[in-house]
Amino acid sequence: MNFKFLFPTFRNRYLFIRKRLNQYIPQTDGQSIRGLNLGTGEGDYDRMVAAHCKELIGCDVNEEDLAHAQRLNADVSNLRYEVNNALGLSYPDQSFDLIVSCEVIEHVGQPEQMVREMARVLKTGGYALMTFPSREFPVTYDPVNRIYQTLFRKSGQKEWAISQGAYAFGHDYLIGSKDFRSWAENAGFEIVEFQGLSRYLVGLLEVYWTGIAQSIFKKNARNVTTDTSGGVKIRPASTKEPFLVFFTDALLAIDRMLFAWGSASVGKGVVLRKK
Repeated sequence: MNFKFLFPTFRNRYLFIRKRLNQYIPQTDGQSIRGLNLGTGEGDYDRMVAAHCKELIGCDVNEEDLAHAQRLNADVSNLRYEVNNALGLSYPDQSFDLIVSCEVIEHVGQPEQMVREMARVLKTGGYALMTFPSREFPVTYDPVNRIYQTLFRKSGQKEWAISQGAYAFGHDYLIGSKDFRSWAENAGFEIVEFQGLSRYLVGLLEVYWTGIAQSIFKKNARNVTTDTSGGVKIRPASTKEPFLVFFTDALLAIDRMLFAWGSASVGKGVVLRKK
C-alpha cells in the first residue's frame, strides 16, 4: 500500500492530476503520446501517467529515488527512468506531448528557468500538468509564518520563514500565483486552469505535524540530490490505494464545499498549454 494517499494534500494533488489526464489526455489517444514526469521522485504518479502515453520518461536528480521508482513500477513496460536536471534538460526542443511535474518547481532554485525548459521541450499544443505549494496558504496551515509575513515582511523583501509548516519538506521558497502566471506567459504557455488545492480544513488537519513526521520517517525528506540524513526511512511499498482512502476523499469534499470561495490554498494545480 502507498499510505501517502491518506494525507489530504497528497491525495488532492494526485486526484487533480488524474482528473486532468482523463480530461486532456484520454487513454484512447495514448498510442501517440510521449510524456515526461519531470521530478518523478519515488514514482507515485508514473503508473497512472503511463496509462495515457505510448512512452513515458520519469526523470529526477536523485538516483536513489529513481532506483526505488524503477522497482515500484518494474512491470510498466512503456516507462523508463533517467537522471536529468529540470534547469537544463538534455532533451531536444519539442520532444514531448505531455509533461507532468508535481511538487518540484519549489526545489530547483530557479523556478522561472524550469518553466522555460518545460516550454522548450514541449511540443506546440502539448499540455503541462503541475502542482506546487502556494505562497498564499491559509493561516490554519502555518499560523507562525503567515502572521510573520503579514505583519513584518515588506514588499520586495527576501522570503523568510521557519522551516516548518508551509516551509517544511525542503521548501526554501513557495510559489506566488502572480509570479507563476508571469513565468508561464513569458515562456509561451497558455494558462488553461489555475486552481487552489486544499484549503482551511485540510490546512488545519495537517498543520506542522506532517512536516515533522516526514523529516523523521521519509527517505529524502528534503527532496535534494542526495540525502544522507539518519533516522527511520520509509518508502512506499506499492502504488495501491489503502481502503481507508475514502475518509480522505470525504474530508477533501468537505474542505471544498466549505472553503472554495477563498483564494488561500495549501497548493495550486495548474494546466498549461504550449502556444
